[in-house]
Amino acid sequence: MATEAPEQAPQADGVQSLSISEDPPSSSSNPTIQMSLEERYQILRSVAEECIQEDELRNLLAHKSEPIAYDGFEPSGRMHIAQGVMKTINVNKMTSAGCRVKIWIADWFAMLNNKMGGDLKKIETVGRYMIEIWRAAGMNLDNGKVEFLWSSKEINSKADEYWPRVMDIAQKNNLKRIIRCSQIMGRSEQEDLTAAQIFYPCMQCADIFFLKADICQLGMDQRKVNVLAREYCDDIKKKNKPIILSHHMLPGLQQGQEKMSKSDVSSSVFMEDEEAEVNLKIKKAYCPPNVVEGNPCMEYVKYLILPWFNEFIVERSEKNGGNKTFKSFEELAADYESGELHPADLKSALSKALNKILEPVRSHFKNDKIAKQLLQTVKNYRVSR
Repeated sequence: MATEAPEQAPQADGVQSLSISEDPPSSSSNPTIQMSLEERYQILRSVAEECIQEDELRNLLAHKSEPIAYDGFEPSGRMHIAQGVMKTINVNKMTSAGCRVKIWIADWFAMLNNKMGGDLKKIETVGRYMIEIWRAAGMNLDNGKVEFLWSSKEINSKADEYWPRVMDIAQKNNLKRIIRCSQIMGRSEQEDLTAAQIFYPCMQCADIFFLKADICQLGMDQRKVNVLAREYCDDIKKKNKPIILSHHMLPGLQQGQEKMSKSDVSSSVFMEDEEAEVNLKIKKAYCPPNVVEGNPCMEYVKYLILPWFNEFIVERSEKNGGNKTFKSFEELAADYESGELHPADLKSALSKALNKILEPVRSHFKNDKIAKQLLQTVKNYRVSR
C-alpha cells in the first residue's frame, strides 16, 4: 500500500447527523401547496430513467403531502460531476415537489466494501468533504427538507430496530438472490466476495425500511436491491411498497466506459477540477461526429447542462453557423446528427457550461479554510477497491 499523508482535516466531535434547519417551514409557507398533483408527479418522474411503479407514485402524492425520499452514498474518494451535479439537480427537484429527502452517508457500508482501505476515520472525512461539495454546488439545504444521516450513528442509536430487520431479510432470501445484488457495490457476481460484501445487500435493503422511505431515489446500478426491498414487502405482507426512481448513469469520458470511475482520472470531471483541467478533459473526450448514441458529451448536455440552465448555448463564428441556443435535447440531437453542430463547437460549449456550474465549488474550496483542508486530505488518500 502506498504511503498516505497523515490526517490534516479538522476533526468533528464524533460523527453526527446533520439537519440544516431545525424547524421545517410551516405548510403555509410551503410553495408546493400551490402545485398540482400532476405537476409534482411530473417533477419527480423527470428525475428517473425508470420508475417502479408510476401508478403507485401518483397514489403516494395524492395521499401524502411530504413523502420521504431516500438516497445514499459511500464516501469513497473525490466526487465527480455525475454524483455532484446530478444529485444536486435531483434533490432540488424532489424537495420542490414536496419530498423530505434523507441522504444516507453510508460510512459503515464503505468500510464493508473496503473503500479507503476500510479506514472509518478516512471514510468520515470523505463524507464531510462531500457534504461541503453539495452545499457549494447549490443543493437547497435551507428549507429544512434535506437531512444527512450517518449510517454508523443512526444504526447504533436504534440497533434493536435495525438488526432484527437485517436478519429477517437475510433469512427470507437465499445466497444466490443476495449475490445477484452485488452490482450495488460496484462488484460482479463472479468476484470472490467477502462475507462482509454478502451482508451488505441485506443491510442496504433494511435501510429503506429503517428510514421509512416512501421513495428510493438512487442510480440504475442500485436497482436490484431496491427491487429486493419490494419483494420483501410481499414476504412481510406490507401493502405500500417503496417506489423506485432510478436515475440514469452517466458514462465515462472515454469510449466504452459505461460509468465514471474515481480511480481513472481521465474518465471523470471532478467537482473541484480547475477550469483548465475541465477544458482538457472535455477536449480529449470521446465525441464522434454525427453520433448521439453512446456519446458522453451529448449525455452530459442532456442530463447535466439542460436540467441546470434550461438551455444550452453554443457560441461560434458566423462562418460556422453563428451562435445558437438549444432549449431541448431533441433540437440539439437533430443538429448534431445532421452535422450542423460540429464536435469541437459542442465540446467548447460543454466545457464553458460545466465550468460555470463548478466555479462556486472551486471558489468554496479555495476560500473556506475547513473545506480547503478537507479537499487536501481527500486528495492524499489512495482510492481502494
